[in-house]
Amino acid sequence: MKTALDQLRALIGQIHPLPEVDREALASIWSPFSAKRKEVLTLAGEREKYLYFVAEGVQRVYYFDEFGREATIVFTYAPSFGGVLDSLLLQEPSRYYFETLTRSEFLRASALELLQLMNERPAVERMVRLGLTRTFSGVVERLVELQCYSSEEKFRSLLSRSPHILQLVPHKYLANYLGIDPTNFSKFINQLKL
Repeated sequence: MKTALDQLRALIGQIHPLPEVDREALASIWSPFSAKRKEVLTLAGEREKYLYFVAEGVQRVYYFDEFGREATIVFTYAPSFGGVLDSLLLQEPSRYYFETLTRSEFLRASALELLQLMNERPAVERMVRLGLTRTFSGVVERLVELQCYSSEEKFRSLLSRSPHILQLVPHKYLANYLGIDPTNFSKFINQLKL
């Protein structure tokens, strides 16, 4: 069975293979971390202190506006990176919350160590940049879906992209993520041929 560090190395290799010396330097900054269900790891107004590698569990990044309306921005689950990435890289206060939806197991690297490593090792910086570029591409695709797709198209697109998500994430959060009324979301689950 793969350890969390093995999973992390495999994901990094998919993004951009690193020379052994850079791979080992990057591996050295991660430490294990566990969180309970519904634990807020990053608060709005705080700087993100860690980059998380998700080994187990499901998390979300979400936003509250001045009227108390909530918007789920993204879900993270194994094997992927988590946290509030813009706050981490810019070292500015977060506008978002990072919360566990289930008990979660992570490896985490401090922002300061990661940023220092990126400054010292161009291959690590390139790997992070390529990973962020892929993430940004997905965000742009999601913006198009939110602005142009009907509720049913958003639902179908989510299922084609991540068919397993219905079993991982409570439906109320999925409906919020898609910008769909929870009642309509339930209708789609019951009416669409999945």
